[in-house]
Amino acid sequence: CQLSFQSNNAYIFPGFGLGLVLSGAIRVHDEMLLAASKALAGQVTQENYEKGMIFPPFSIIRKISAHIAADVAAKAYELGLATHLPRPKNLVKYAESCMYNPVYRSYH
Repeated sequence: CQLSFQSNNAYIFPGFGLGLVLSGAIRVHDEMLLAASKALAGQVTQENYEKGMIFPPFSIIRKISAHIAADVAAKAYELGLATHLPRPKNLVKYAESCMYNPVYRSYH
């Protein structure tokens, strides 16, 4: 039996927080939480369902988080809660560009 009690912490909140920061949202609205949930659900493929998975594989968490962030930011812009203007044209690419990349740089 696999339990999914931590889906909020593992899947939703990293992208949700990033979406708030990207948009400069002045407050959190319930519709933004719903957008995050829908974005997560949208990342589950038919192949995942056929394997009995209700969440996308955690191995693609950065992609998942970028999509969640983009949808949360889009909702903030739609609701007039965003302060980072103008809105980026491609929110997914913008989210990816703002993510920390934990890689050591070479100093050679």
